[in-house]
Amino acid sequence: MTDHYSALGLAAHASLADIKKAFRQKASFYHPDKNDAPDAAQRFAAVQKAYEVLADEAARQAYDDNRRRNLLDDPLQTAQEIWQTYTHNILAP
Repeated sequence: MTDHYSALGLAAHASLADIKKAFRQKASFYHPDKNDAPDAAQRFAAVQKAYEVLADEAARQAYDDNRRRNLLDDPLQTAQEIWQTYTHNILAP
């Protein structure tokens, strides 16, 4: 499974504005007409696919859910997020 966040150089908590900005920058850089690297077309396609998924709210939610199930996230970060949610929602007065 491709990590769409890393294709755009973003963290999983990136905002839609961050996603759009990163897409524009990466697409411009990897566009095959502007980049002579042998893998430019492949990377450009990965950036386009990442944007299609992450810019659509429903597709992003499904992707994030699947990503968590497959433990693609950093396990330590996931554990910290779970603990923070628990302490905020359960232990908070």
